[in-house]
Amino acid sequence: MLDNKTILITGGTGSFGKKFTRLILNKCNPQKVIVFSRGELKQAQMKEKFNGHPKLRFFIGNVRDKDRLYRAFDDVDIVIHAAALKRVPECEYNPFEAVKTNVLGAQNIINASIDQNVEKVVALSTDKAANPINLYGATKLCSDKLFTAGNAYAGGKKTKFSVVRYGNVMGSRGSVIPLFQDQKKEGKITITDPRMTRFWITLEEAVEMVLLTLDEMQGGEIFVPKIPSMKITDLAKAIAPEAEQETIGIRPGEKLHEVLISKSDARHTIEFESHYVIEPDFEWWNDDNNASGNELEEGFKYSSDNNSQWLDIEEMRNRIKKL
Repeated sequence: MLDNKTILITGGTGSFGKKFTRLILNKCNPQKVIVFSRGELKQAQMKEKFNGHPKLRFFIGNVRDKDRLYRAFDDVDIVIHAAALKRVPECEYNPFEAVKTNVLGAQNIINASIDQNVEKVVALSTDKAANPINLYGATKLCSDKLFTAGNAYAGGKKTKFSVVRYGNVMGSRGSVIPLFQDQKKEGKITITDPRMTRFWITLEEAVEMVLLTLDEMQGGEIFVPKIPSMKITDLAKAIAPEAEQETIGIRPGEKLHEVLISKSDARHTIEFESHYVIEPDFEWWNDDNNASGNELEEGFKYSSDNNSQWLDIEEMRNRIKKL
């Protein structure tokens, strides 16, 4: 699928980008992998970590810069869009900046991809985009809608757009896991609310979901993996069983439970063994694309508190050891 293809990853020096790059260089035979990001230091560090791999290219640029994207996408076959402002408190405090990167940046990706004849674009999303209550989630919901509609904007061009939406990533820089590991040294873990639950996915699972999407996408779908949930108090016990847990209250823009598929989206969602596909609610969509899947029952909602898959404390400890 990726053999002899030129692949570009926006935000490619992040946790996902590095894992995705490592996997496709090891398992596939791409013609070229372009890492597109803002920071020259992170690019230099990644280049050194990959020992100057001959198929790696590093482009400095920002998704806000349309002209730079047009140049970078020249002769690119596949784009993985991972660049975003992702931290909830920072997006709340800097809303204009979040919109510029997460919304206008998505628009730039779409236009550049269509005009430069990119074959496939997969945009990474978040559980916070479903029924959003914070600005980060709202910008990512807007981004999801833009990428879905991008298939109509493509017209007769070959470019196809789809989205992958998943939960908290273990091992990523923004995860609560490193925070709890640091707090463990002080003997006290801060919990916003003991009732809180979250979805969890490993970087490897996230990469595999993107690869599945690239293989199965028709354009317009939102792919959602089936992943386990865990109570935040159990996560704290898995990391620091002897530490005191202090409840500090829910922060602005934070939910008790996260949602990956809302009740409204479930009406046009198809279930498969390992994932769900939210089909686009447009007249041009062909329902036969996912004929092998199963429709969901009325009132279905995929949230971290009603999940059928749960991680226990020992399972989480084993996952953390592998990070």
